[in-house]
This record gives sequence, structure tokens and C-alpha cells, in this order.
Amino acid sequence: MAKSSTPTHKRFVVQEHKATRLHYDFRLEIGGVLRSWAVPKGPSMNPADKRLAVMVPDHSLEYLDYEGIIPEGHEGAGPVIVWDRGTYTLPEGEPAEDQLRAGKLGFVLTGKKLKGGFALARLARGKSGKEWLLIKRKDANADLAWKLKSELTARRLNTLAVRIPPCEAPPH
Repeated sequence: MAKSSTPTHKRFVVQEHKATRLHYDFRLEIGGVLRSWAVPKGPSMNPADKRLAVMVPDHSLEYLDYEGIIPEGHEGAGPVIVWDRGTYTLPEGEPAEDQLRAGKLGFVLTGKKLKGGFALARLARGKSGKEWLLIKRKDANADLAWKLKSELTARRLNTLAVRIPPCEAPPH
């Protein structure tokens, strides 16, 4: 497929999700849906950190803004908040779908917390074929002292519970 000469800005969101275990859902707008990965240790701005990212089913674009408490008895029960969001570009110019099929996707994030070059690389020896690594590229935005900060404090959870009663998440 021909390479595009101008990068297109697509949206991304990272949601902090305390289901069975705390993890971060990393979602990129690709092909009219949010391609999604669960990142157990969360994203990092340190290029030395290679974070496991397990590909999960695509989600609807409604998840770009979704925050709420998924009630017990439903898949993913627990609080979900938007941890970061913004846009991304594909500097290589090759369509994201083609890069994903090839097992490596490079992109530049412009978020409030996550900025600069990143890559998703599928693990060749993954058990299910859904295991990827989320890697920060070495650039001016890299932070070797990066510490992930959770936003799901007791105060934030109480605010979320008052503002948004338990509800089902939007359909995938």
C-alpha cells in the first residue's frame, strides 16, 4: 500500500481500570474503532521500560470518554477513569492496520502525560499471539526517572461514585 505524505492525527486514550487487578487500557483509534491493549504495569516514559501489553478486543469510540464504575457481576467490574488522552500520528506514513499486521506499530503521542515516540511490538514467542510490548522511544520527551502515578485515590473513587452511579460500560 502507498505511503501517505502527511501524517493524520488520530485519538488515543489510556484508562486506569481497577478490575480484578489494577491495569491500564491503552487504546488507539484505528479503522473506526479503538484497538486496545491491557498494560498491567501501565505505560512508561522511560525507554528502558518495556511494558507487556496484551491485545484485547476492539472497543467502540465511546470509550474515548468513558469513566464509570462497572458493577459487580459484569466483565471488568470496578472503576474506570481516563488517565490520559490526546492524539497520535504515524511518522512512518504507513497505515496503522498494515503496521499491526506486520507486528510493529510506531507512533508519536501528544497527550497530557504521554508524549513523544512510542512503539508497539508483537512478541514473537508470545503464547497466544496477543502479547505485545509498549516501548517509549529515546527522544526529547523520554524521562529516565519516570514513576507511574495512579489517579484512583480514595478521594477520586468517591467523587466518581457520586458523579457516576454504577453502570455498564459502552458496548465493545
